[in-house]
Amino acid sequence: MKIRSPFKPLLVTGLSLALAACVTPTPPAAKPVVDTTSPAQRLAAVDTVAGPDDKELSVQPLRDPEVEDLRQAAQAQRKAGDLAGAAASLEQALQIVAGDPAVLQERAEIALLQGQWQEAEIFARKAIDLGSKTGPLCRRHWATIEQSRLARNQKENAVSAHAQLEGCTVPGIKRY
Repeated sequence: MKIRSPFKPLLVTGLSLALAACVTPTPPAAKPVVDTTSPAQRLAAVDTVAGPDDKELSVQPLRDPEVEDLRQAAQAQRKAGDLAGAAASLEQALQIVAGDPAVLQERAEIALLQGQWQEAEIFARKAIDLGSKTGPLCRRHWATIEQSRLARNQKENAVSAHAQLEGCTVPGIKRY
């Protein structure tokens, strides 16, 4: 003969509640981090990181007058807010001097302002391949690549680009 305990249902209910309390609820889905950095702020970061250093020599090549006119036109268009016009002027300059790292960098910066992150990196990379590996222009290339990668949420790759900035600065000559 089985004896029924009046406490058995209570015991089962209590154990069920205790086990239910041990279950961890699923955490809410993490909200994706939204980058609110504007293209203009990205270019300002390039300007800050990659500015000229008073201790280094910066050599500027002689430029074709037509290319120089197009560069100045692009600069005026950029200041007026006509980014498409500035891009077109620089594209025209690149048809004349496709391998000019300074013009490629200017085009990369316009792409950065337009929010064309991939294009900005492509132009800056081409400028690195063709240009000097030291000096302010080198730093601008790498800073542009860094900002482009940050904008595309490629933080690890951006850190890698930032590390290249150090190699663009050559220590000055110590004079006694």
